[in-house]
Amino acid sequence: MDRFVFPRWVNKLVLILPILAILGGIYVVVLVVYAAVPSTTDVGYQPRQPVPYSHALHAGKLGIDCRYCHSTVEYAAQAAIPPTQTCMNCHKSVRSESPKLLPVRESYATGKPVEWVRVHDLPGFLYFNHSAHVRRGVGCVSCHGRIDRMEVVYQAKTLSMGWCLDCHRNPEASLRPQDKITSMDWTPPEDPVAFGKRIRAQEGLNPSTDCWTCHR
Repeated sequence: MDRFVFPRWVNKLVLILPILAILGGIYVVVLVVYAAVPSTTDVGYQPRQPVPYSHALHAGKLGIDCRYCHSTVEYAAQAAIPPTQTCMNCHKSVRSESPKLLPVRESYATGKPVEWVRVHDLPGFLYFNHSAHVRRGVGCVSCHGRIDRMEVVYQAKTLSMGWCLDCHRNPEASLRPQDKITSMDWTPPEDPVAFGKRIRAQEGLNPSTDCWTCHR
């Protein structure tokens, strides 16, 4: 009886396997490093918008609350992009002839929405609910950074899975009183983690880390 169970070429394969394992390890390391760099996670992404809207002016200098424009953020999964009517509530009389606002006036006259470019654009296979976070004490600044200082909005955080999971596991540093949700410059009166622990206990918060929470 022939004692060889496998064909002879398998012997060569056994010699190649360590090389393949080393190359596979290098590939994994490169993939992980590449996935973490800002150019991959879109940190700093700052698209040009059809209207030069300044959050530094509106949310910063003028102090307009985030919810005036993003009116659904407390009640829906999406933080709605404001309709042209919201802009025209002020700009019917404020700088109503400014050439910078021509796309807004045209939108108001024709009924066609301004084609704003989404900055924080999560992949389609992810589910994220703004209201679930905002109504539990996570402030806008935790995910979007100091919007009130941005002349042109850019993505300040990675919004990666690891970044989200870190917050779900240890949310204390991101928690604040409900009436300070949209305040950009609010700071806790004591150590942020200790302060957040009390809010977490009061609200009974236990963020899920199960896959189905975001991947539905």
